[in-house]
Amino acid sequence: MEARGELRIGFVGAGHMAQGVAQGAVRAGKVKAANVLASAPSDRNLGAFKKLGCKTTHCNSEVLQHCTVVFLATKPYQLPDVLREISPAITRDHVIVSLAAGVTLQILEELLPAGTKVLRVMPNLPCVVQEGAVVFARGSCAGEQEAALLKSLLSSCGLCEETPESYIDIHTGLSGSGVAYVYLFAEALADGAVKMGMPSALANRIAAQTLLVSFDFAPRRQDPRPHSPDLPPTRLASDPQLPRPSQSWAPQCDSAPACSALCCCPHRKCPGKAFSSRGAAKMILDTGEHPAKLRTDVCTPGGTTIHALHELEKGALRATVMNAVEAATVRARELGKR
Repeated sequence: MEARGELRIGFVGAGHMAQGVAQGAVRAGKVKAANVLASAPSDRNLGAFKKLGCKTTHCNSEVLQHCTVVFLATKPYQLPDVLREISPAITRDHVIVSLAAGVTLQILEELLPAGTKVLRVMPNLPCVVQEGAVVFARGSCAGEQEAALLKSLLSSCGLCEETPESYIDIHTGLSGSGVAYVYLFAEALADGAVKMGMPSALANRIAAQTLLVSFDFAPRRQDPRPHSPDLPPTRLASDPQLPRPSQSWAPQCDSAPACSALCCCPHRKCPGKAFSSRGAAKMILDTGEHPAKLRTDVCTPGGTTIHALHELEKGALRATVMNAVEAATVRARELGKR
């Protein structure tokens, strides 16, 4: 299977979420690129894995033969057939991690061999630039060891928290799809600037940087607990010495992840909007892609994100943001004439 002490991870399915998790783990040094194996029916999505230095195959069962930790990254409607295909190759040594939206642990355990260690995960696209927000829940046969392994692996992608399974669908609407809301907002900001005369490429970069910096310097609520030598005082998010949220002293936010207020807890313990927004902004700057392209990358046909974006479009978010940019520009010009 794999040499002792050397982690090998596999992906059955090679779409954007799988690529994000793989890139985050490899770039953070959690796993060697050569120890990552991805399968897909065609080469269309495997190119990103090959570019990263990972191995690829068209045989799903081959992933099980060479890897212990296996991510299931197919579309939800494809998953039952895939599970029936790979089940004969699954052993008690495997850790199966599902990325499929809406497929519960109960369904997974019914379709997998009895005793399979299975966990359910929901990441988001900014895992690619290690600014993602990930939550996971474990099945009945997955223990502390499997949870710790998964958290160690996925913490390389950004914020990673174990939650009750009921929170995963909330996280999907908040952060999994939430990055697309930020892309739409960034696109509207830039389009407002373009309308007023700024070149598109420059407007997109400035819009992304504005969002990035806004969340870096967002003020935090004060920590109500008494200070102790082991408990650093609350700092700005931009402070480079701010410990990672996974450290033991970080408090649990009672309302996570349903809370949507910015910085709802002092040390970003809950996976809220700040991570979605910062990660989305960093994706624009790091990839150089247009926000509309990145927004499209998040949208699966018939999936959660496109339904949410439809609601934002019905609410005229894009037009409202463009109007705001225009109003501020006009007022700035008026003030300059005084």
